[in-house]
Amino acid sequence: MELKIHDFQISILRELLFKPGARFSDLNKVGVTNDHFTFHLGRLLKEGLVKKDRGRYSLTTEGKEFANKMDTDALQLEKQAKLSVALHPVKIQSGKTEYLVHHRLKEPFFGWYGSISGKIRWGETPLAAARRELLEETGLTGDLILKGIAHFHHIHKDGGFLEDKYFWVYRVENMQGDLREKIEGGENIWMTRTQFGRLKNVFEDFDTLERDINGRQFFYEDRVKIVDSY
Repeated sequence: MELKIHDFQISILRELLFKPGARFSDLNKVGVTNDHFTFHLGRLLKEGLVKKDRGRYSLTTEGKEFANKMDTDALQLEKQAKLSVALHPVKIQSGKTEYLVHHRLKEPFFGWYGSISGKIRWGETPLAAARRELLEETGLTGDLILKGIAHFHHIHKDGGFLEDKYFWVYRVENMQGDLREKIEGGENIWMTRTQFGRLKNVFEDFDTLERDINGRQFFYEDRVKIVDSY
């Protein structure tokens, strides 16, 4: 769960970015009463973002990382793009190429079809994230081949900005294990090109998917998608 933080607390963290070891009197730059200010400073101490040593205040390791995400001029947390992996398992079945497609059954984008995907965790490499997500989401292991990076901007038809995501795109071959067809929040379905072409609400059309995972050269591409629903 993302930590909720008050504007006054962001102001304190900003001061400590530039004044490690500051006194109490150095930190109150927002002009509130001492009682009010003490409350917000106490919250930062309780959350482990600030520490006190011999009457002086500094950022903890967690506080430094948290404050580093802030827009120090606007006094607010910066929004950053999400980093994820997109997995495309491929197999030959009865002479036909099949692609493992994920049917999303949770919000946002409930009912949409696309790749098996997941977030890259803190301290994790994209390859480690891809192996973990493949096993967690499908029950399979396999050979992962990095094909490129796709940067998505999802924009609502009314102009509202919805999502900003980078995906490390992997082709997966030589799968082993028993497929988990149904998982929490979705289902995994093997499909031919013809079956995929009949789908509505897809994150990528089949031509783009095929180009991504069959191309011989590593790709990077910025992609904007206008959507009717989120």
